Amino acid sequence: MSHRLTVTLLAVAVLAACQSRPPAHPASDAEVAPSDAYAAAEAAADAASTEALRRERSTLDSIVVTGQRLEARQAKAAAPIHAHAPPPPPAPATVAYRSANLVGGMAPPPQAQPANTEKYAERDDNPVRRTLDEPVSTFSVDVDTGSYSNVRRMLREGQRPPADAVRAEEFINYFRYGHAAPSDRSRPFNVTTEIAPAPWNAKRQVLMVGIKGYDVPKATLPPANLVFLLDTSGSMESPDKLPLLKQSFAQLVPQLRRQDRVSIVVYAGSAGLVLPPTPGDRHDEILASLDRLQAGGSTNGGDGIRLAYAMAKQAYIKDGVNRVILATDGDFNVGTVSQDALETMVADQRKSGIALTTLGFGTGNYNDAMAERLADVGDGNHAYIDTLQEGRKVLVDEMQSTLLTIARDVKIQVEFNPAVVSEYRLIGYENRVLANEDFANDKVDAGDIGAGHEVTALYEITPVDSGAERLPALRYGGKQVAVGASTNEVAHVRLRYKLPGQDSSRLIETPIASTSLTTQPSNAFRFASAVAAYADLLRGGQRIDGWSWNDVARTARGATGPDPHGLKAEFVGMIDQAHRLVAVQDDAPAIAGD
Repeated sequence: MSHRLTVTLLAVAVLAACQSRPPAHPASDAEVAPSDAYAAAEAAADAASTEALRRERSTLDSIVVTGQRLEARQAKAAAPIHAHAPPPPPAPATVAYRSANLVGGMAPPPQAQPANTEKYAERDDNPVRRTLDEPVSTFSVDVDTGSYSNVRRMLREGQRPPADAVRAEEFINYFRYGHAAPSDRSRPFNVTTEIAPAPWNAKRQVLMVGIKGYDVPKATLPPANLVFLLDTSGSMESPDKLPLLKQSFAQLVPQLRRQDRVSIVVYAGSAGLVLPPTPGDRHDEILASLDRLQAGGSTNGGDGIRLAYAMAKQAYIKDGVNRVILATDGDFNVGTVSQDALETMVADQRKSGIALTTLGFGTGNYNDAMAERLADVGDGNHAYIDTLQEGRKVLVDEMQSTLLTIARDVKIQVEFNPAVVSEYRLIGYENRVLANEDFANDKVDAGDIGAGHEVTALYEITPVDSGAERLPALRYGGKQVAVGASTNEVAHVRLRYKLPGQDSSRLIETPIASTSLTTQPSNAFRFASAVAAYADLLRGGQRIDGWSWNDVARTARGATGPDPHGLKAEFVGMIDQAHRLVAVQDDAPAIAGD
């Protein structure tokens, strides 16, 4: 008995000693210093930037990353990285239920499915305009595609998307149509137009405006200073979130070069520096830092953005690409949560030459409205990654377009001839519409175009005396077309843009002759029209007369043209699925959201 008691006491003593072992001591701030190659860049930073970086570094002692400070040169040897403040709140339950385990012949009570808090900006379709009253339409270009891949995710999960999640211009611009590129670089992009009868109503017409930027080989891209700002909060645990994020970013890493610089900042309950500015050819080091990321904590995105911009300024490359890439599944629920405050912060950093790209992941609490808006004010683009294939498309195949801006503040203005066009309607771009006076105002921000980017815009127009007008005739007349007014032109297209680093815009003008109307539209025209109609049907089908899902499928199937990655074929294959969901759930609420 005495021997047994002695053994027991020894065991208790050993256990107590293990539990009372003091935690690892945090590393000093000096050990997070940037590389010597960027000492000059750091010294050249403005006073405000230096102070911001000092404040961020001073807070790092309170940041918990795997329970201890991560030293810059310990990246490969460190334990898995958690970015959360202790103690972390429990991770939200996943939407999918796990199989019930029978205990004593009885199944546990079912878990309640968590509320869907996805947020989408409320919007209405652009209205039909009477040309006599409003002959001019002005909007900013947009190269975002996040709406399409996000809706695709919902359809694959058997969910009808909310109407506000469907943005027609992002559906259209998800695909490439082979618009003609400029013959030389005297202009950063080329403008093409095509006009043909509307497929859903032969009495109306569709005007397609296409923009194509010049291409730049990847090998000739300027050096890039990239800061990966990654959400590692507790909600990122599911396979379609942090694991997919890590796999997607890992595809980008082999493309990075010695002259590039990469930093990794994570945010959860607090923000933390995982990888200081590191040469892009240190692929193993960058991949190891990504691989160790784990999810936990709430979402302090405001602090994360501040620290990310501080790193971007520290490693700033003059005449290079300087960009923060934010990847998250949702909202910022601690720290800076005001969207207005975040937009102001991002807009201020844009002026210093640091752009912001936003990437969405996962389901349940995705804040599409914030992600899209931050990208807009940050001179960046917004995408949603639902598959590893989409991750490669965004982060590898299209990265040169994302990184190298060839034209800034690109605005489109179309003036319709009231002698030819009775009514018109811009399809999509609702959140990009500008006041007409903003077109020539170089102080007004607009969208950017990257190398190789395509932008496609569609107008539905109603010819004079076609009998297809949607607006009622005015009782008291109103403005009248001048007698003898020319009918030689349908419309006049104007584009304004700035070259990178310049403050004054340049003008491109393209008249559209009445004789350009064709009854044999291109495959690009037909496919883009089908995509626009598809988006309308998902939103309720109010703008395309009696055109059906079958009509959309037939038109798209016959107009796919070159499809190297199978994206157009995938679209055709999903039309029937979308049709079934809309038909079954027409009277049921869609996904909850703002």
